[in-house]
Amino acid sequence: MPKIMDYAPIVGEEPISELFSLSEEIQGKVVQSINSTSEGGGVAEILSRIVPLLRQLGIDATWDILKGDEPFFRITKKIHNALQGINTDITPEDLAHFLAVNRENAEAIDIHGDIMFIHDPQPIALVEKKGAEKWIWRCHIDLTEPQKKVMDFLRRYIERYDRVVVSSAVYAKKDIGVKHATIPPSIDPLSDKNRELSQATIDSVLDKFGIDKNRPMVTQISRFDRFKNPCGVIEIYKKVKKYNDLQLVLAGGGATDDPEGPDILEQLKCAVKCDPDIHIIDLPPYSDIDINALQRASTVILQNSSREGFGLTVTEALWKARPVIASAVGGIPLQISHEHSGILTHSLDETERYLKKLLNNPQFAMSLGINGREYVRKNFLITRHIRDCLILFISLNGNDESSRVMKNIIA
Repeated sequence: MPKIMDYAPIVGEEPISELFSLSEEIQGKVVQSINSTSEGGGVAEILSRIVPLLRQLGIDATWDILKGDEPFFRITKKIHNALQGINTDITPEDLAHFLAVNRENAEAIDIHGDIMFIHDPQPIALVEKKGAEKWIWRCHIDLTEPQKKVMDFLRRYIERYDRVVVSSAVYAKKDIGVKHATIPPSIDPLSDKNRELSQATIDSVLDKFGIDKNRPMVTQISRFDRFKNPCGVIEIYKKVKKYNDLQLVLAGGGATDDPEGPDILEQLKCAVKCDPDIHIIDLPPYSDIDINALQRASTVILQNSSREGFGLTVTEALWKARPVIASAVGGIPLQISHEHSGILTHSLDETERYLKKLLNNPQFAMSLGINGREYVRKNFLITRHIRDCLILFISLNGNDESSRVMKNIIA
């Protein structure tokens, strides 16, 4: 794990000094994070990097995992889908089981934090065990158009929290009587997924997956999830392939709290088995070097999501100075200035058109990549994320700096 000072050459010494200064105001406080998986997906990845760095700043930061059975995770996936606008049938029995698992975990987990940092809907009802601690609910999901019935069910728990944190100001629910803070996620530039790689390492990963390093490569890296719309990516590829030589890589993995992934993966494999230029890669946990290499080797990177809480795969791709074409949904427009740091699209046809343009105009593609990397450096690295969290913790500690946090959306 890197040391805090290792980030100074990337972000500058002043932001690092500010972290130490802010952390002094909450020395002696215990910050306990809880989510539903230790691997797979952006939340686990963020916590695995931020918690150790908070400890280096002298904060007693801990991380616990909510445990659930297979029916629980099927229910929470339905809740996730409903919050992102899918009309989903969630029965009273489903909700009863959801609460029962939360209450079992409330007894099994040693809830001891001065500040409890609860991530996403799965452990939201742990707040029932509220004592003298301060509670934060951190929602990583696109809440633009949630299903009303599910939102109303969760509201009774959300309103017990002291703060709600969202990735974009557009997700803030003004009819919920809790102060909201806007804190976009981040990537760690020194992690295996984002650090610099040698060309030999990149080439070895391409060889491992049977990808031709001498031909253009279009890539989407995401969990195998309906909201990432991988079938739409295949449709775009087939249309562009008529005019440009290219290979398509769809790479991703699953998470223990996402039971739909294996079915979607199998559907994709069946759909493309006759095309040797489409590479469907099911990555196991801790495939960070492989993901890094695939992104760095890509000619263009796509993120064809229909919903996206933030989209850290976009951040990762931009950090590698690759040209990115992404759907203008959720938190993605926070990261991309259209035709400056990347491309934002609103349809498959538009994505197809821009993909042809980038494949045929490498200078334009290169300029997008350079601008995208610099935008990430200034706004979406882990040091900024820690700073925002520290300010949030301070505001809960009696120093009302909430207004600073509330204005944390990137201009």
